Amino acid sequence: MAGGRAFPWWAVAFPALGAVEVAAKGSVPLLLVAAGLIGCVFAAVHHAETVARRLGALLGSLLLAVSITVIEAGLIVSMMLGGAEPTVARDSIFSALMIALNGVLGLCLLLGGRRHFEQSFRTPASNAFLAVLIPLAALTLVLPNFTTSAAGPVYSAPQLLYVALVSFGLYIAFLYVQLVRHRADFVADHELAGGAARPSGPVALGATALLLVALACVVLLAKQLAPYLEGAVRGAGLPLPLVGVAIALLVLLPEGLTAIRAAARNNLQTALNLTLGSVLACVGLTIPAVAVVALWTGQPLHLGLDQAMVVLLATTFLMLAVTLNTGRTTVLEGIVHLAIFSAFVMFSFLP
Repeated sequence: MAGGRAFPWWAVAFPALGAVEVAAKGSVPLLLVAAGLIGCVFAAVHHAETVARRLGALLGSLLLAVSITVIEAGLIVSMMLGGAEPTVARDSIFSALMIALNGVLGLCLLLGGRRHFEQSFRTPASNAFLAVLIPLAALTLVLPNFTTSAAGPVYSAPQLLYVALVSFGLYIAFLYVQLVRHRADFVADHELAGGAARPSGPVALGATALLLVALACVVLLAKQLAPYLEGAVRGAGLPLPLVGVAIALLVLLPEGLTAIRAAARNNLQTALNLTLGSVLACVGLTIPAVAVVALWTGQPLHLGLDQAMVVLLATTFLMLAVTLNTGRTTVLEGIVHLAIFSAFVMFSFLP
């Protein structure tokens, strides 16, 4: 809060701008719509963080993760309904995995290790994240390449419904462990000792209302921009998976900056909760959402990755098993994760 205001000016202005642009129904210039969309993403995350401080550390992390997932699922569904390529969901989810688990996490470990030499975290929490992330990624992004009920890297309708239910069920099981059964494993030491001051009830209610407006604007503005984004990628002669990369970058940018700031303050557990929690919600909740849309509309949904990206995904999880196994990290792990991220960027442009 600056100057006694409950919210910074932009956190109120961008949802209002987005609402005006939605009401204008396509008569606003595209650049202004794009600016409104990006501003609403940042405003949504800001208001989610405000409500999160009111709710507490773990419920707050959950709210942030779900808010980001709503944004991503809304973007993907909008593009699917607009006739986008059947690979847009796969490309967006895989890009979110690589950006969060290598790009954001690598920067967290590099900058935090450079400032604090060595950082520690709770291994039971990181192991719980990996225990759910690995099968989710395999079921949604790898296994479709090897099934025979449908041609191509796709699931048949019963298979897709099953994977959607399993993904949702695994995420709910993780939430039970995180919020109820083993809650203390996920709470950072500084949070146990007492965190930042909680916003008042009226401020939290105002943030909730603005959060809902911002999320609705993101989804509706994305529907306006979706065909132009895909057309721009095609027109530039770039690989179509870059559309998914753009969606993931837009969604993860504000939350990624929050995680990096937490790591720089030596709050690595908080950074891990934000980073791993967001990507877990991305897979566990976005897959069921896009699966329901695909089954309802009869649209094809290509989920299986090509061989090169499967190798990068496997390398990412092997490195995570090393990084998150000891309870301590240095700059070396950050450099390695950033190297894997650079490979993802390289082979996205030059497949």
